[in-house]
Amino acid sequence: MSELSEMSVVPAKRSPHMLLRWSLRELWQGQLWPVAVALTLIIACVFALSALVMRVEKIMTDQGRSVLTADLVLRSGNPISSDVLTTAKTQGLTVSQQVRFGTMAFSDSNMQLVSVKAVASDFPLRGSLALKGKNTLAAHVKPGELWLAERLFSLLDVKIGDAVMIGDAELNVSGVIAQDPELSFNPFNQMPAVLIHADDVERTGAVQLGGRVSYRAYFMGADNALEQLQSQIELVPGQRWLSESTQGRTGDVIDRARQYLSLTLILVILMASATLALTCQHYTSSRRSTVAMMKSLGAQKRWLWRWLLGQLSLLFVIAAISGVLLGSLLEWLLRLPLGDMLPAQLPSIGVTPYITSLLVALLVAIPGVGISLVRLVNTSAVAVMQSQADHQVSSWRFALLLLPVSALLLWVGGNSLMWITLAGLITLLAVLAALGVLLVSLLRRKSWGAALQLALSRIGRSPLVTGAQLAALTASLMLLAIIWLLRTDLLQDWQQTLPSDAPNVFALNISDAERDAYTQALDAKDIDHSSLYPVIRGRLVASNGTSYLEQAQEQGSEPDEALRRELNFTWREQLPLHNTLSQGEWGGVGSVSVEQGIAKRLGIAMGDMLTFNVNSLPFEAKVTSIREVEWRNMRPNFYFIFSPDVMVDLPATYLVSFRIGAEQSELLNGLGRDYPTVSLLDLRTMASRIQVLLQQISLSLSVLAALGVVSGLLLVFTLLRLGLSQRQQEITLYRTLGASRQRISATVWWEYGLMAMIAGVMATFGAEGVVALLVSFGFELTPQWHPLLWLGLPAVAMLLVLALVQTMMPKLLKPLQNMA
Repeated sequence: MSELSEMSVVPAKRSPHMLLRWSLRELWQGQLWPVAVALTLIIACVFALSALVMRVEKIMTDQGRSVLTADLVLRSGNPISSDVLTTAKTQGLTVSQQVRFGTMAFSDSNMQLVSVKAVASDFPLRGSLALKGKNTLAAHVKPGELWLAERLFSLLDVKIGDAVMIGDAELNVSGVIAQDPELSFNPFNQMPAVLIHADDVERTGAVQLGGRVSYRAYFMGADNALEQLQSQIELVPGQRWLSESTQGRTGDVIDRARQYLSLTLILVILMASATLALTCQHYTSSRRSTVAMMKSLGAQKRWLWRWLLGQLSLLFVIAAISGVLLGSLLEWLLRLPLGDMLPAQLPSIGVTPYITSLLVALLVAIPGVGISLVRLVNTSAVAVMQSQADHQVSSWRFALLLLPVSALLLWVGGNSLMWITLAGLITLLAVLAALGVLLVSLLRRKSWGAALQLALSRIGRSPLVTGAQLAALTASLMLLAIIWLLRTDLLQDWQQTLPSDAPNVFALNISDAERDAYTQALDAKDIDHSSLYPVIRGRLVASNGTSYLEQAQEQGSEPDEALRRELNFTWREQLPLHNTLSQGEWGGVGSVSVEQGIAKRLGIAMGDMLTFNVNSLPFEAKVTSIREVEWRNMRPNFYFIFSPDVMVDLPATYLVSFRIGAEQSELLNGLGRDYPTVSLLDLRTMASRIQVLLQQISLSLSVLAALGVVSGLLLVFTLLRLGLSQRQQEITLYRTLGASRQRISATVWWEYGLMAMIAGVMATFGAEGVVALLVSFGFELTPQWHPLLWLGLPAVAMLLVLALVQTMMPKLLKPLQNMA
């Protein structure tokens, strides 16, 4: 009676002190603590995830930019205009330049074709260049210095201090290039590297008009200045921007990782939001009788709003403080598995995670709490006696949903991956909810035991409510499955990017006379190697008699990049093991197999007659197959593979790839000495750096996926707990009508067991469908079947039900003991 006495005087006094005391009491003794917990978890999860995502993304970006040696690079086939460099400097960007060209290097006893990189004194702007002299280490190139790749010492038979002619310039060897931060991979166009200073380019005399020279401008600075520079500079033919997201295999990995991070964050927010909304709905349902009593004692709506908003404001402050503290701890715990992979100096997170977590919680709480509170405040005083007698509440309160929806639209924007996910989820939930209701309806038509029959009756009493419950439970299970399956598919794809047995050395330009001896030398040293690939350079010129270049001129468009240069052709009797046929059949007289990417770009179809040109000699071949090629696996791959009869009379050199360990450098040097005309491309350093990058990203995604799964399990637990708590009154009624404890217990077990099994199976269907869409259209990968999911997800649902029902069953049956 004391609480009712206090309540009766509240509308008159409206004491702020008394309101605060009641708010604290309501938080502690009422049903608001689950709302506070849900809100705290939202803030903690969003803070931890956004902070970790920010750190991981900065680390991935730094890794990518270290590989690029700058924040942004402009690559050009012609000298870069000084206007571009001036514009960059006026925007506060640091600028460096590089010139690349091929030329001959001469020592006293040997000569070798080399790839020269002429760099400025500040190269690299990012990453670490390690140059090892006789007794010194250096990180930058100075005028007059000459630094050689390790294998050039044996190829040229020189040592540090010896003179080497680079073109027309005589330079003394300063030392070895121990580590070059720039990663590149093209086994057909790479020569041993040489570093000189940009001031010495003119002395070499190797940069001539019409020569094959590449120019690069490197930029470093703020992201907004980089974006402004790109928008202001109009590229000319032969120019291209390079960034961490466009730099080959590493750029592809980073871009897909970013997509996954964003997707995981939004799915966690969706699950946490659903948890909050359900908890708020349960709270308002439990407090309707209290509000009705207060209205019967004279409380007005204005006072009720003051009372409720005071509680919620206090609740939000408590949740904000505890959520940020918990989120900071959670982010630290999430970083523990990544300790060996993260840099010693972690990037700062700034204030963004704090603002983001509080703003997300507020945007979610306004409709999640507001919609229920409007209905609660409009509770009629008559509801004290008749709970069904409630005023009709206007549907305008659902307009509060526009706040988070508008924020979502601004955030997601044109991200097709997000829209695919949301559209797929909504469609699948509607379909699966209908299927669940239909399945329950079919089961009710059969005769079962009393407990199961009562459970089916309870589930199927209201198709709308049943559909909503199944949809919610299915959605939560499906979301956690999507997060984990995407992580698994991405990691599997990245393992194919650089498999553990991928070759890390390519031997090129092997003559026909040396090919058998070279492979025998590899066999003698127990080196596992690929088969020999004959290689000859040529051009694709026409399709079905129509010249590609003439067609491009008529259309006024730029020819495809593959048409503007020589390509590497090969021929084989058998399909390479790492290629897959997507159309047609392998082989046939006068045939050619085409890689599907270039076939799509150039409109090449099965049966087309293609014209090629090798050493000014034209020949034709018919397209009999189209192949899928994984360009990122560091294996020999080709656009066009011919049948042997087409090119048997053309002179060719040979290519072989193999794998050696980091400690076998002397073996590689020995091959270089024994076969001086064979070019060796050593990719061990690049491969190890890509492996480290993939390992970092893989561990990060695993941690994030685990957090997403925990959020999903929390939502499932909340759904089941609220459903069970709502059974209390029904169970009391069943016992009053004579039902035994065993019958009631069996009914609860059947009801929630069936719900969990149906939701688990439907969630598996839904997860497979959504992941297939995301993988195909969002990540551009091949969809896969996940057989373990069909056992795992229903099992997880059943285990959750088992744990929760076992925990709550004594509490549910406690009134029965009192009755007994």
